[in-house]
Amino acid sequence: MTNQPDPKRRIVSSRHLAEGAGWEASEIEYGMIIAYNAFSRWMTRCMSAAGNTNLTPLEILVLHNTNHRERDKRLNDICFVLNIEDTHTVNYALRKLLKMELLSTEKRGKEVFYSTSEAGAKLCEAYRKVRERCFLDGLSRLDMTGEEMREMAASLRALSGQYDQASRAAASL
Repeated sequence: MTNQPDPKRRIVSSRHLAEGAGWEASEIEYGMIIAYNAFSRWMTRCMSAAGNTNLTPLEILVLHNTNHRERDKRLNDICFVLNIEDTHTVNYALRKLLKMELLSTEKRGKEVFYSTSEAGAKLCEAYRKVRERCFLDGLSRLDMTGEEMREMAASLRALSGQYDQASRAAASL
């Protein structure tokens, strides 16, 4: 008898990626796929409930990151924190948020710094209230301690590092 579950019962999105050693990584990847899509859907619906129906998940992330700690951010700062390599996608999001008057800019030398406008800060606060009411209130049903959630977050960050390293290796092939 082996310790491996029946291959027909593996919960993966692509069976061809779940063959052989390390097949469990396909289960993690499937979990990340459905979590990413659920999180993206959640962000847009939460933002809609907060009062803005016109933002994509990336734009919402950029808005929240720019609002973080009420410190001015440069394009590179935002990309670094969000682990986004394609700066043009973040730049596009910043331009859209500026046009919607949710952000403001200040040029210092050659650098452009972004900050949330009063309207942007109010929208972030409205989002926070919807998040508290709709998401955080139900989180207690998961029966996870704060420490377990922090451990899960640390594991996800470590896993993202593994994917970053693998993407660099793949780029050199």
